[in-house]
Amino acid sequence: MKAQANLFQLGTDLEKAPTRPAKAPQSRQAQTEGFDNSGVGQVRIADNIVQGPWTASDHDNDHFITVDGVRCAGQHVIIDLWGAKDLNKLDIMEAAMRKCVEVCGATLLHIHLHHFQPNGGISGVAVLAESHISVHTWPEYNYAAFDVFMCGESKPELAVDVLRSYFAPERVGYNNLLRGQVDG
Repeated sequence: MKAQANLFQLGTDLEKAPTRPAKAPQSRQAQTEGFDNSGVGQVRIADNIVQGPWTASDHDNDHFITVDGVRCAGQHVIIDLWGAKDLNKLDIMEAAMRKCVEVCGATLLHIHLHHFQPNGGISGVAVLAESHISVHTWPEYNYAAFDVFMCGESKPELAVDVLRSYFAPERVGYNNLLRGQVDG
C-alpha cells in the first residue's frame, strides 16, 4: 500500500487515491494534493505554463545540437553558488528560475519548489520543453547547486549571470557538460 501511495505521489499511478489525509493548501505555498508534508516544510506548485498543441515538426525534430563540432542531446550546465544570499526565499527562487527560462530562450512547462523547515532550504525543478532547471539550497552554508540542462536552440550558459544577479554569490563554480554525444 505504501509503495502504491508513493507511486501516486510521483504521478505514475493516477488510478490510486492517496490514503493519507490532506491539509488545505495555504495560498501559493501549497502542499501536494492528498499528502501531508507538514513535517518537512511547504511545497509550491505553479500552474502549467505551456500545453500543446504541438506541431508535426515538433515531433520530427530530435532537438540535438552541435557545440564546437560535437553533436549532442544538449548542454548540462552545473552551477555552484557560494556565499549566496536569499537562498531560503521561495518568491525569489521562483522569480530567478522564471528569469533563467526567459533569458535562456526555453519553454516553461511547470515549476515545483519545496521549502524545507526549519533551515529554509529549497529543492525544486522547472520542467522545460527543452529539459529542466533544478535547484537544491543549503542556506546555513550560503550554498546553492543548480543544474540547467537544455536541448535545441536554448542557451543554458546564460543562466549563470541570471543566478548571479538574483543571489549575489561571492563565488561561482561553473561546468558545462555535453550530454548524449553522438559518435562520428
